[in-house]
Amino acid sequence: MDARQMGLTEGARAADSSSAAAVRVAYLVNQYPSISHSFIRREIEALERQGVDVRRYTVRSSVHGLISEEDRREAAKTRRIVGAGAVEIARAAAASLVARPFGAVAALARSFAIGLKSEAGLARHAFYAAEALVLATWMREEKLNHVHAHFGTNSATVAMLAARVNGATFSMTVHGPEEFDKPSLIALAPKIRAAAFVAAVSSFGVSQLRRLVEPEYWDRIRIVPCGIEKSFHEGPTPSPPDETRFVCVGRLCEQKGQLTLIEAAAEAKRRGGKFTLALIGDGDMRGDIEAAIHRFGLSSEVALLGWKTPGEVRREIEASRAFILPSYAEGLPVSIMEAMVLERPVISTYVAGIPELVIPGENGWLAPAGDAAALADAMMAAIAAPASRIAEIGRAARRRALERHDIDMIALNLRDVFAGIVERDSAR
Repeated sequence: MDARQMGLTEGARAADSSSAAAVRVAYLVNQYPSISHSFIRREIEALERQGVDVRRYTVRSSVHGLISEEDRREAAKTRRIVGAGAVEIARAAAASLVARPFGAVAALARSFAIGLKSEAGLARHAFYAAEALVLATWMREEKLNHVHAHFGTNSATVAMLAARVNGATFSMTVHGPEEFDKPSLIALAPKIRAAAFVAAVSSFGVSQLRRLVEPEYWDRIRIVPCGIEKSFHEGPTPSPPDETRFVCVGRLCEQKGQLTLIEAAAEAKRRGGKFTLALIGDGDMRGDIEAAIHRFGLSSEVALLGWKTPGEVRREIEASRAFILPSYAEGLPVSIMEAMVLERPVISTYVAGIPELVIPGENGWLAPAGDAAALADAMMAAIAAPASRIAEIGRAARRRALERHDIDMIALNLRDVFAGIVERDSAR
């Protein structure tokens, strides 16, 4: 990941280690830590290795609970707004109203204007404004002048409003696909205009954000991909097993396309393919997927394993011949990167940023989204490929993932972006 891809200015690239070590930023996520947001934890930890002082905040606890030990450790470092208690929330909100009355009024007005056109409505935005007042107080107490939000939804709204209260700066990472589905309902364009910079996780993401704002704002939209830490893939990677086992990692939801995967598995079985398929994750569509497994007679081939810890996910991927993610809509899935650094070929779809990473014939196979027959073709190709070819594809996958998604290199560049913002803000 080079400076051109990150969109860095010469001034930001010139920030040295000593100045970066003084950078202090707030990170805000709607639900954190969470088993499905481990990539955010990795980013924060990598920034800290680069000398950035990151203070973690979350609107609320994850609905999934704390499944992994990594998340339990992270939770101890994270301050929750909802859950802080009525007394503390009232104290912190009142403190912002007293200390920053003009900023607070401006933030409340901005919240009202956004709420009028949003899907969440005015009442929900009143809560966002209150949460922003609390966050603004906590940031002042910690002497934090910049807040970065992951996802362009309500967490970005709260971060933007808190920055408005304090006269601070804010930025956000937009992942997709939810943000791209309803940009006007979450005021994504006003957030881009108000942000010091906006991170997109792929070139596709940049293109979607550019569609929303005038060209004068394009230079603040930069590629900051998610990354993989060395501890996830260090050490020898076992060779793929002799038997054909596929694994899919992701929330069980419409956008991930698991129902199409079940249809494809049924077709592959009809063609004589011998395989097993493990689905890791959980979600609203579990019942639909279970029904499809029963309907197609795949109970011997397909297993739903639920959520797994990062270590368990790694072992499940290592126990597979290939990784499958049949997405209908995406940003750029971290699970694909994880499979690739573990030298497993990827079967996925021509969606969003996925073709930027998965190259058919080189490190995996791609099918049109929703096309069960084409997905079955890819599965049959992986089943038929000799072990030597699977290993060759896996090595190519690892090379490409490491070239583009080394978390420490990404964090080094992101550190310089934050340093440039803090330096410019201090000079005002």
